[in-house]
Amino acid sequence: MTQFRKYGVQDLLEGYQRKEFKPSEVVAACLGAIEAGNPGSNSLLEIRPEAALARAKELEGRASDMAKLPLYGVPVALKDNILVKGWKTTAGSKILEHYVSPYTGTCAERLEAAGAIVLAKANCDEFAMGSSNENSAFGAVKNPWDLERVSGGSSGGSAASVAAGFVPGSLGTDTGGSIRQPASLCGVVGIKPTYGRVSRFGVIAFASSLDQVGPFGRSVWDAARMLEVISGYDAKDATSSRGVVPRFTEALSNSSVESLRNVTIGVAPEWMEGLDSEVKASYEASLSQLKALGAKVQEVKLPHAKYALSVYYLIAASEASSNLARYDGVHYGRRTPEAKGLEELYSKSRGEGFGREVKLRIMLGTYALSAGYYDAYYVKANQVRRLIQKDFEEAFAKCQCIAVPTAPSTAFRLGEKIEDPLTMYLSDIFTLPINLAGLPALSVPSGLDSKKLPVGLQLIGKHFDEAQILHIAAAYEKSRGPLPFAPWKGGTV
Repeated sequence: MTQFRKYGVQDLLEGYQRKEFKPSEVVAACLGAIEAGNPGSNSLLEIRPEAALARAKELEGRASDMAKLPLYGVPVALKDNILVKGWKTTAGSKILEHYVSPYTGTCAERLEAAGAIVLAKANCDEFAMGSSNENSAFGAVKNPWDLERVSGGSSGGSAASVAAGFVPGSLGTDTGGSIRQPASLCGVVGIKPTYGRVSRFGVIAFASSLDQVGPFGRSVWDAARMLEVISGYDAKDATSSRGVVPRFTEALSNSSVESLRNVTIGVAPEWMEGLDSEVKASYEASLSQLKALGAKVQEVKLPHAKYALSVYYLIAASEASSNLARYDGVHYGRRTPEAKGLEELYSKSRGEGFGREVKLRIMLGTYALSAGYYDAYYVKANQVRRLIQKDFEEAFAKCQCIAVPTAPSTAFRLGEKIEDPLTMYLSDIFTLPINLAGLPALSVPSGLDSKKLPVGLQLIGKHFDEAQILHIAAAYEKSRGPLPFAPWKGGTV
């Protein structure tokens, strides 16, 4: 059953239709891979073997309903800031180390209703704050392509679990690149949908105007199938869109080598600073490949993209300061046993429960929201955010999609940037503007560098036009051919 390690969502669904194997066999194979490899990867936190096998057996009794269940028998992992009733949900933080979810988030409910099997919760940077998955209170997630390197963050556990073959698909969250950047570093497909496309109900908040749930898969089709399942209006989320959700997998049916002849792809040369030479070479080769498929390439201007880093860290930190105020030792999470008064209860509970990066962002956000500084920092950042949004609106008058690298480099070594926050923050320089504008974007593998580490190509689309970027990505993926599977054999470091 080791062949299941390389199976994606589409492979499994086609195998089930041909009656080549059963969900219980697939789950058993996934659990075997996890047992052998997760101690070295540290990508998964809580695993429920008995519940997963029971769910698989239940689905086997409903084989006649397979056509009605778009994710029939597909094992998945969920980032550990997505609630599932009865499971621990830690958000990678000690302050929630023993928190058990009292209900299930909408995106997880929709996966299960579609026939998916929730197998595990994935490790993540604490409260989704990080670009390397080294900020988790439960240890760093290591990259299956090289266990001495980072997986990317903050959804590194979700990306690494797919790359390692523990599960064929997973969910993560993306606030400033936290799906696309680890997808790039781990050599898988990851998509951040338009803000409002997927419900955030039952997802622990970091920055509410930026957070969005999205899938990881081994192929563009895999990510498209998961996205069409979790998308759609939810009355429990006030920011949820009422727009009709397309059948994204149907949009891929014409993604042949001739299918990009009517597509114009935008490029923004002034945004390409700080690129690793091999990432730049891969990006230029990808553009050439898209041209060979018939696409036209049009230069566009994004003059305010260079301010996205500053804008993002003011807005995200401010919203985090507000959202995380509830973790005070009284309402939620860990309570220190040593406090002698209310003020000490607050300070010690938060001081002991939060990690360094979370404290840094809370302090920055509290400062930006304080009297005398609110207008100068938070209000000004939102004004520049609108300029960034306007830049994209003007750019999309000339093209259907914008192509940029996903990350400025391939996976860096563990500990390499942890003491230099600014250098770490620059890891998201090509993903941050998309969240500020609320646009959809995906990362698709574009090859390997000389160290045999994955490189990602990012495709950015118009609001609620995920179908277009999935179509372009699928045509590119088909032309490029499959990326080699991560060479890691599992086991411990």
